[in-house]
Formats: sequence, C-alpha cells, structure tokens
Amino acid sequence: MNPLTNQHAVIHGHRIAHGIHGTGTPVVLIHGTPFFSHIWRHLTPQLVAAGYRVYVYDLLGFGHSERPRDASVDTSVSGQLPILLGLLDLWGLEQTHVVGHDIGGAIAKQLGVFHRGIIKSLTLIDCVSFDSWPSPRTRQQMQDGLEQLITASDESHRTHFREWILSAAYDQNRLRQDALETYLEMISGPVGQASLFQHQISHYDPIHTQKLTDHLHKLGQVPVQLIWGADDLWQITDWAHRLHQAIPGARLHILEECDHLVMEDQPDRVLDLILSHLRNL
Repeated sequence: MNPLTNQHAVIHGHRIAHGIHGTGTPVVLIHGTPFFSHIWRHLTPQLVAAGYRVYVYDLLGFGHSERPRDASVDTSVSGQLPILLGLLDLWGLEQTHVVGHDIGGAIAKQLGVFHRGIIKSLTLIDCVSFDSWPSPRTRQQMQDGLEQLITASDESHRTHFREWILSAAYDQNRLRQDALETYLEMISGPVGQASLFQHQISHYDPIHTQKLTDHLHKLGQVPVQLIWGADDLWQITDWAHRLHQAIPGARLHILEECDHLVMEDQPDRVLDLILSHLRNL
C-alpha cells in the first residue's frame, strides 16, 4: 500500500499525516470512521487527472496520524475541526471545495457553518447528521457496555470488526479482495485496537451534529450535493432526505446497489457526480 498521506505536520501539537496531489483547483477530502485516507485511493488520481489539486489527511487518532496516549485529547467531530483549520492554514487554502464521508461530512458541515467563506462547494457522502449516529447496532453495543470488545483477543477483535466493516459494503466480495484487511489492520493490534475505542467509538455522540441542526440552512449559501447509498445500513436514506430538506438548494443522489461505502461499491459513479458538481458551479 502506497499511502496517500505521504507527508507529516504538527498541528496544534499533534502529528497529522497528509498528502497533496496534482495541481489546479483545490479539493479537500475528509474520511470517516473507522476508516482513513485510503478510502480516497480510487478518486484521488482521477481528480488529479481532471485538473484538481487534491488534499487528503488522516484525522487525529486515525490511520497514519498520531494516536494520542493522553485520553483527554479531543478526537471527536468537534475536536477534529481545529485540526482541519490548522491544515488549511498550512496548505495556504483560503477557499476550497470539500468532500466529506461519514463523520468527515459532519466535520465539513461544522466548517461550513462556523467558518463560512472557506467552502466553495460541498459534497456530503453518507454522512452522519442530526441524531443519526451511532448506527442502531453500534448504539446497542455501547448501551450493553464495550468492555468485552475493548478487552477481546486480537483474533476475536479482528473477527468482529471484519464483519462490521463488511456490513458497510454492498459488494462484500470486492471489498474482501481489495481494502478490507487494510482497513482492519489500522484498527487492530496493540495500538489500533485501543485507539479504535479511545479515539473513535468513545466519541460517537450525536451532540456534535445536533448542534448544527438549526444552522444547516447556512450551508445553502454554497453549492451542496448529497451522495448516498440506497442500501446504506449505517446511515439509512431517511437521513439523506431529511438533510436534503434542511439545506436549501442541495441536490440529492441516491445510488442503487451501494451501501455506506459508496466509494468502494461504485467509485466511477461517485467520481462522475463529484466532477459534475465541481464543473457546473
């Protein structure tokens, strides 16, 4: 695996893995949980070929970025916003197009609501919103107590979360043959397993999206499109329609035979929608 994040920078005291690819109009891609920038591997070279300068990074506590040992470090959706702002400053981006998936979409929405003027256009892909998360399955596990999962053996952990990740893909065989083990490796082992719960699952809290509910109309000041998998079990399409109604002028695309990981299920279709959105501004 050749990581897209081939550079490192210290942002607010934490090491963040990031990468810059191509030349031209800037586009920032923000991944979700429990994934990392590898999720953009199909789209990045195609966006570069289309004349865009693509900026990717791994969220704090994710992927190749630092996994802070200090449990008080905020790696929630709201805690990730200052990291993004620091990266934008490092990259010299006063304005940019933004694409966000899952909680990456929630971070992008916070950017658009609280720092208007930075976003030129916004693409939200199967993103969390309102109180749509955690998913019913994860919510139940959290209510039952996570201690058994936290202390599970490496083998048990991998078995459980391999199935969990697969539940986000419509074409599970394709994911198995391609990126499944890469995603799993990042959240397994002595560092990955602990980090998954400390930096990700412990922050699965809809408070970070509910505080945006009364401000979502502000996102309508820029072109917004929503891309959603018709078969998404993590973020069902009911949330897509509610978000669509909350953002004036937003366009909604429901992709058949796609689950939560639409970039894995139909990367070419997602690319076409992103390029069309960018070119028709």
